[in-house]
This record gives sequence, structure tokens and C-alpha cells, in this order.
Amino acid sequence: MRGSERCTQVSASVRRGHQPAKRWALFGLYSEHRVDINLADSSVEAVTVREWLDEDEIARVLDTKLSYSEVNGTAPLRRAIAALYSDASAAHVLVTVGCAEANALVCATLLEPGDEVVVMAPGYRQVWGLAANAGCLVHEARLQPEAGWRFDLDAFDALVARRPRLVSITNPNNPTGTILSDEERTHIVAACRASGAWLHVDEVYRGTELDGVETPSFWGGYDRLVCTNSLSKAYGLAGLRVGWVVASPDVIEALWRRHEYAVIAASGPSMVLAEIALSRGKRAGLLERQRRLSIEGREVLAAWVAAHGRLVSWTRPPATSMGFVRCHVDLPSSEVAEHVRRHASVLVAPGSALGLEHYLRITVGYPVTEVREALDELAR
Repeated sequence: MRGSERCTQVSASVRRGHQPAKRWALFGLYSEHRVDINLADSSVEAVTVREWLDEDEIARVLDTKLSYSEVNGTAPLRRAIAALYSDASAAHVLVTVGCAEANALVCATLLEPGDEVVVMAPGYRQVWGLAANAGCLVHEARLQPEAGWRFDLDAFDALVARRPRLVSITNPNNPTGTILSDEERTHIVAACRASGAWLHVDEVYRGTELDGVETPSFWGGYDRLVCTNSLSKAYGLAGLRVGWVVASPDVIEALWRRHEYAVIAASGPSMVLAEIALSRGKRAGLLERQRRLSIEGREVLAAWVAAHGRLVSWTRPPATSMGFVRCHVDLPSSEVAEHVRRHASVLVAPGSALGLEHYLRITVGYPVTEVREALDELAR
């Protein structure tokens, strides 16, 4: 679970004066590294440096000077990122400290108090929280569980007709693993163009598709479009803290100023490692490793759900290493998750932190013996 998934829940509750903020803060902030098994993360088991670098690459990292790097990202890394997008150049790219900073920069640059914002729900709540804390009016365009987590385009159109400043979606989605269809992507872009809204697309789960067919980026379809991504989810390299924004050069310049003010630059050694990760052979290997872990864990989760149908149900997702599982227990999801943490030393993410009650987000991109043990404890 990314830190902002916790802090936006806390900050929004504190602003409303809700007492549960303290309880959720204690659950989220102090338990992540104090459990036997953590299934609340949103990626696969992280790769180690030793297992994916050869001797020459390790030597390259060791020879990297620990000085300030290029503020907007090293030129080779920006070119490597641009190559992932049609008709993009290094001038369209800003390297950030993870996708979390990328998303925060977008909100800080584009939003002002009183703006209206449309976010996808359920979802990663960072933009929701940043916009609310900035004094914006936030609306939720909801995925429909009864329709297999498909987008309600009619409800979306009604929200975008209000002419919001920003529409923010995640594709593939966290936590449901839904992938928007070509028709849905076209519809979303057309609605934003008609209203003049900025469109922000968090594409951090591109590359997690279980069938190996990478989801097309929204990039290139609209002139008021900002795409964000990172190496954390699809690549298993969350510890590098390398993300990026792809946007028009004038937007990149505005984001760049705020980025330099906040963090100066991403880590130099991390950017060298990121350049290696995005090289042709390394990128393919990292994505294949992630998909293998996700597929193996998904089969364990599917068998577990089938064996415990009285307790849980789900819609099998086409992407990500996560399952968004309906919990058939008449308790708030935060209480269920906290009970499991205390009594089984297993951490799962409550659906309430993602915008939908009575669900648990369970990440399964780990060795199958570990996943199976954790799920058995969760059922017990």
C-alpha cells in the first residue's frame, strides 16, 4: 500500500473531524513492516539488484557519482521513457520520485480551490485526497461491480458535463484490475474534449496484463492530457522511486519547477538503474517475471475464493497482481482487516481506503507458499 493511500484517508477524515482517522492511522502507519505476511501492497515481490544485473551493469551502478543529477531526469532515461509512447520525445518527459510525486505535481499545477474534479472509483485515492485537501469539489465516476467492474459511461458523461477542471482515471485500475476498452477510452477522451477538462491518466499498471498484451496508452489522443507512470508496479522496482510524467513540453516545464522546488531531482543511482530496466532485454524480463508471479498467485487466490464461497467472492481481473474480494461479513472492511492483522499477522487493504466498503484488496504476486499460508490464515 503506497503511503498516500493511508495519508489521504487520514487527512480527509481529520478535516471532517472524524474520530476513525486515528484508528486508521494506527492500522496503516505502524503495521506495514510489523506483520508476518504483507498482502496489502500493490505490486509483486520486489526484485533484488543481484538477480537482474550482470557484472558490467553492477559496475556501472557502482561507478555512478553521488552528485546532483539532471533535475528533469537524465537524458538517456527520458529518451528511454519517451520510446514507450508514440510520437513522444525527451522534451515530453519529466522524471519524478515515483508515480506518487508525478500525480502530486499534476494536482499542484492544474488545480485551484473551488475546481471540480472527477476521479475513478473505487481507486487509488491519492488524487481524490489531494484535490479534496486543495479545496476542490471531488466527484466519483464509479466502476460497477454488478457489471464486472465496467465503467458507467452515462454517469461519467453527466459528471463531465459539469465542466470539471480535471478528470483522473487509472488504467488498468487499482484495485479492480479492470482494463478500459478501446471504445471506453475513446468515449472518455471525447467527453473531456467536449468539456475542456484536463485528462490525467495514471498508467502505472500498464504491463501487468495477464495475457501479455500491453494496454495502449492514452498518450496522443488529446491535447490536454497528462500521463503518469513508474517502475514500481509492473517492474517490481518500487524501491528505486522512479516515476515520470508525459505531457506537452509547456506542461512539463510547469511541473518541472515544482519538482525542483520539492525534491531537486530523483536519485542518480536510481536513474541509472531505471535506464537499465528500460533497456530492451531487461524490460521484457522484468515484465515476464511480474506476470509469472501474478498468474501463479492468482490461481492460488481463485482456488481459495472457490473453497470459501460462504465468506468471499470476486470478479477475476485481467490485470495487476491484486484481487478485489467481496467480504461477506457484516463488519466494516477496516475492522476485518485490523482483526486479521492482530490475530493472523497478515496485512490486507480494506476497501474503505479505496472508496468501496465490504471489500478487501489482496495482493498475490508473491511465492505461492506464502500466498497460500496467508489466505488460509485470513479465512480462519
